Amino acid sequence: MTGRLDWDDLRFLLAVARAGRVSLAAKRLGVDHSTVIRRIGVLEEALGARLVDRGPTGYELTDRGVTLVAAAEQMESLALTALDEIEGVDTRISGAVRIGAPDGFGTLFLAPRVGQLAMQHPGLEIQLVAMPRVFSLSRREADMAISLSPPRSGRLVTAKLTDYRLGLYGAASYLDRMGSPARVDDLPGHRFIGYIDDLLYTPELDYLAEIHPGIRAGLRSAGLVAQLQVVKAGYGLCVLPHFVAAGEVGLVPVLPAEVSLTRSFYLLTHGDLKDLPRIRAVGRFVTEETRAARDLFLP
Repeated sequence: MTGRLDWDDLRFLLAVARAGRVSLAAKRLGVDHSTVIRRIGVLEEALGARLVDRGPTGYELTDRGVTLVAAAEQMESLALTALDEIEGVDTRISGAVRIGAPDGFGTLFLAPRVGQLAMQHPGLEIQLVAMPRVFSLSRREADMAISLSPPRSGRLVTAKLTDYRLGLYGAASYLDRMGSPARVDDLPGHRFIGYIDDLLYTPELDYLAEIHPGIRAGLRSAGLVAQLQVVKAGYGLCVLPHFVAAGEVGLVPVLPAEVSLTRSFYLLTHGDLKDLPRIRAVGRFVTEETRAARDLFLP
């Protein structure tokens, strides 16, 4: 450490880490853009270390910034817990929580439900990032994430949300035009929608060859929501989670007795954030909503 550390400067680093952009952090703090830059600069000078770098999409934490933000989050958690004990009531849940989720789960399951949580806690800002990708919690790309597999390393708290079932579906218009396959060996003769191989972000989604080695996708997309739109338009057949296909009136299950796959969803939270009231509230909500919809995931 090269200078005197002002603990109040940590608020500015936390705000930038959570917002990703200085302008948004300044707005949330009620100060101007230059004040945020200056206070983080003072903090970096006091510590003798660079904490943030400007990237193409905003500000990103350096490795030392990640370490300091984790410590600051722990301090915040301890302060809120102390307030709870002193006041004898729960501190009002507030602040931002970013949830990273696969596009199918995030867009088609969580998005229609998460507004309930926002109404319960007006001071809570929920950021739902529904994208076909893996989220790094250590890099603060999200505060919590939905994953298709448990992590192999890192200081993460993992809770299994649910197993979910997938099947083969086609639009009624396609099946009327091309005919329904009578057995699995008929499938290579049909058109398929699938994932782009080099953009497949987790091996759990590589399941066409698991159904039949002769299947080749003629139309591919990196995301599940786009695949859903293609199969609904009548292009061909597609493997879809049951919770996605169940609400689509025009889709018909194909060989449901022969083609049935099972995968899992896990809720990941960084160990340094798990005790924050807002993180607990969001994690509890996601868990309860998922388990309440068990019949949708596992019909």
